[in-house]
Amino acid sequence: MHPFFQELKQGSQQLGLELSDEALNLLLKYQDTLVLWNKAYNLTAIRDPKEMLVKHLLDSLSILKDLPVGRLLDIGTGGGMPGMIIALCQPERECVLLDSNGKKIRFLKQFIADLKLKNVIAVQTRVENEDMIQELGQFDVITSRAFASLTDFVDASKPYMHATSIIASMRGLIPSDEVAAVKDRFSCDVIELRVPRLDEQRHLLLLKQI
Repeated sequence: MHPFFQELKQGSQQLGLELSDEALNLLLKYQDTLVLWNKAYNLTAIRDPKEMLVKHLLDSLSILKDLPVGRLLDIGTGGGMPGMIIALCQPERECVLLDSNGKKIRFLKQFIADLKLKNVIAVQTRVENEDMIQELGQFDVITSRAFASLTDFVDASKPYMHATSIIASMRGLIPSDEVAAVKDRFSCDVIELRVPRLDEQRHLLLLKQI
């Protein structure tokens, strides 16, 4: 058994999730691979696996219960947070992980190939690339934990949206000014998240077009 298996299982249960042993082992395999690649490619600033478990795995898992169903795009996925974690837990969901950083996308492509994952692809591109917008099409859910500004995230997401798409933005503090700035175009549900062993405010913002 993986040394962090019980810790991850307990943490996911505290988040109200009932993940299979298979899903938990896949998540730990992902983290182990990330730790390994991180030594050479600097994919994440977090080096300690125990800290990674909380700040990457459990943090990403915290949105799972509240995430709308459907085809998902993770913009600025970096090393795969939260998109890869969602894909590993929900094999029925089609996920596209998008980032302009070649090293990070190479890591994700290799991991997808090694595990023969069928529901997820990683794409190296800038989010505003017109050809890629055409090629990838529209998504039901667009997520990110990379954007500094909610307004920028909304603008980047717009070309990938259809009328009922939902933007799922992971935030620390609630950016009230930024929510107010988009309120003419989007309604916003704010969900408070409690990540086990993380003593920081975390929120999920679900934005729907008005």
